[in-house]
Amino acid sequence: MKKLFFLWLLLGFVLHLQSQTITIQNSETGEAIEMATLHSDSPEAFTTTNAKGQADISAFKGALIIEIRSLGFRTAYLSFADFSKAGFQLKMIPSSLNIDGVVVSATRWNQSTGSVPSKIITLSPREIALQNPQTAADLLSVSGKVFIQKSQQGGGSPMIRGFATNRLLYTIDGVRMNTAIFRSGNIQNVISLDPFTIENAEVLFGPGSVIYGSDAIGGVMSFQTLTPQLSLEDTPLITGKAVTRYSSANNEKTAHFNVNLGWRRWALVSSISTNDFGDLRMGSDGPDEYLRPFYVQRIDSTDVVVTNDDPRVQRPSGYSQINMMQKIRFKPDEAWDFQYGFHFSETSEYSRYDRHIRYKKGLPRYGEWAYGPQKWMMNNLNINHHGSNQLYDQFSIRLAVQSFEESRISRDINKSNREIRVEEVDAYSANFDLTKTVNAKNKLYYGVEFVSNDVVSTGTDENISTGVSAPGPSRYPQATWNSYGAYITGQSKLTDRFILQAGLRFSHFSLDGTFDTTFYPFPFTKAEMSKGSLTGSLGFVYRPTDEWVFSMNASTAFRAPNVDDVGKVFDSEPGAVTVPNPELEAEYAYNGDISIARVFGESVKIDLTAYYTLLNNAMVRRDFRLNGLDSIMYDGTLSQVQAIQNAAKANVYGLQAGIEIRLPEGFGFSADLNYQVGEEELDDGTTSPSRHAAPFYGITKLTYNAHKLNMQLYAVFSGEKSFENLPEEEKAKTEIYAVDPDGNPYSPGWYTLNFKAAYQLTTNITVNAGLENLTDQRYRPYSSGIVSPGRNFIISVKAGF
Repeated sequence: MKKLFFLWLLLGFVLHLQSQTITIQNSETGEAIEMATLHSDSPEAFTTTNAKGQADISAFKGALIIEIRSLGFRTAYLSFADFSKAGFQLKMIPSSLNIDGVVVSATRWNQSTGSVPSKIITLSPREIALQNPQTAADLLSVSGKVFIQKSQQGGGSPMIRGFATNRLLYTIDGVRMNTAIFRSGNIQNVISLDPFTIENAEVLFGPGSVIYGSDAIGGVMSFQTLTPQLSLEDTPLITGKAVTRYSSANNEKTAHFNVNLGWRRWALVSSISTNDFGDLRMGSDGPDEYLRPFYVQRIDSTDVVVTNDDPRVQRPSGYSQINMMQKIRFKPDEAWDFQYGFHFSETSEYSRYDRHIRYKKGLPRYGEWAYGPQKWMMNNLNINHHGSNQLYDQFSIRLAVQSFEESRISRDINKSNREIRVEEVDAYSANFDLTKTVNAKNKLYYGVEFVSNDVVSTGTDENISTGVSAPGPSRYPQATWNSYGAYITGQSKLTDRFILQAGLRFSHFSLDGTFDTTFYPFPFTKAEMSKGSLTGSLGFVYRPTDEWVFSMNASTAFRAPNVDDVGKVFDSEPGAVTVPNPELEAEYAYNGDISIARVFGESVKIDLTAYYTLLNNAMVRRDFRLNGLDSIMYDGTLSQVQAIQNAAKANVYGLQAGIEIRLPEGFGFSADLNYQVGEEELDDGTTSPSRHAAPFYGITKLTYNAHKLNMQLYAVFSGEKSFENLPEEEKAKTEIYAVDPDGNPYSPGWYTLNFKAAYQLTTNITVNAGLENLTDQRYRPYSSGIVSPGRNFIISVKAGF
């Protein structure tokens, strides 16, 4: 049945409708505003503007209130009649101080943030274009609300509210990206996304399991890629852009091209990006422990420790990447919308830098340690229907097939045995989401989900001296992981100022794995699991005036054991080996948060969110016994046996604060601050700081916008993690930390000053330039393996058409 997802026959008839086109522009520059949203409750209608700032609003005919929003502009409220009197033209006034916006991640449907009790942010396309992020991980850090850890340059593992990795959820075009081998260690799957094709990015903070199921404990990162745009005229709509970029810190050379062809019923968008990143250079002012004085090079069949001619260059850390996307859209009438999407991403092999700086007996431990090419491919079909019947007003069907491949290649220094471990996952998913307006005050969102992952894991041991290869132990069992879920969320507008929202979801998950006992004497050959989970949420939004918003939300979330939890064999650290544990159960999170936001006229906006999360039955790595033994030989080393177990509790609490100030003459100021404290239970009953609770961090910005010029001077900063506040498992990773006066590892605080500018030379050509880390700081973000870039000059040219 899985292979039938895309065998759909598009049947129907085409109705000829007389369209009514509106054009929306920037009141200051006259530029078309793309992706502005228009929404009305009666009639129920929603649309967005295309690259020309145009949208067909025929479906809004008779609407008394049409809400028009765009990030960076003041929200407008007009009736259809108002639009008609204005000749279906609208000039939107620039403003960064809207108290709410349009989001989709809360319920999978378009909603105003002012009616959602959860905290959600949207990353502005204009801000993304100015920042020019190299990867999707860097894109997330632009917000100042997501902390990014990197073990190597080809990486980026977000930390949100004290959680990371498989306790966060990623979606792309509404499709779940998390797989059955997402691990508790740092991951880098997010770099498979092309930042040039991100049309909209949202971050939902806190639990999202009611809508998204397993893993959505700390937050949900939702990425919407480019939507094919239809023509609203008899002539085809042809738009696109070409971008080139260079960065000095890693000698980056990037090129991107996309084109959109749109007719009245059909449209397609094609995109390709290529990136080439050289070895990354760190700054000059910072801890000497971060320098790279030497590295290993293979010369004449021998591993040679070579003196680094520039210790600030982190060798080896370079890699390359290619991304391709193709989408096709068919909209036969106002009721139906069909979209097919193809995504492909592949990196080159790239070194895991934090492994290259591990030492044994005074020498680098490894002759090589690299991730093989990371590959991701997705085919997805999205069908939307707008109707009005007893079951729904709108429904959406998302069918997707994804293929993932990742591998690890390692070899001890001066040893001939190279270990190659390859993992492949085929992920199948189907989502059916519906929404129904019961009456003027009540609305329902409900749906069902099916997810299935097939995991194939292989191991090969290769003698690089003789060229002989032999089967080796695999990292995982051969396994199938399934999840089924059904949810319902209700929203009730009790008064014009008070909205109540509640949701419930039941999920059933199962796992069937087969273990190979050829290499390890497991006391079992099969692992089976079949269990259920119930989660819920209850929250409200209260707006006493148009300037104030109060919201409170209580919710639960869960993470089902996956193949990585149940069946992985790997070396977590020198002298320790993690073995399978088929007796795992789901872990649960209980969360509460409260938010306050206030706008003062047209000049100031402040917001504050406080939260607390308790994680119960947490899956953590603990000492274990295998066949009665507490130690076994693993890769030639006698290693302590460990396993993932439901053996701990953890809690996280914190504050998120933001302020925006609109200053005269096009200037503005903003700041975002994040404070979190996490604590987890250890094996002996004592507690330790949580590994994924980042230190205090944030960003401040001074901005200037005037017609064709956009400039930003900003500071990014992070607090210190002293030795006493380092998590116990981090204290053993001395290779990635600086040394305090007592000789103990710690993570120093740091800051960078940065400047970015974008200038529109002509209607079609924009030049971006920037200088990051102006003072050339040498810093390594908490828990990261690679040191961040030193002073970095960036130049980019974009040609649009």
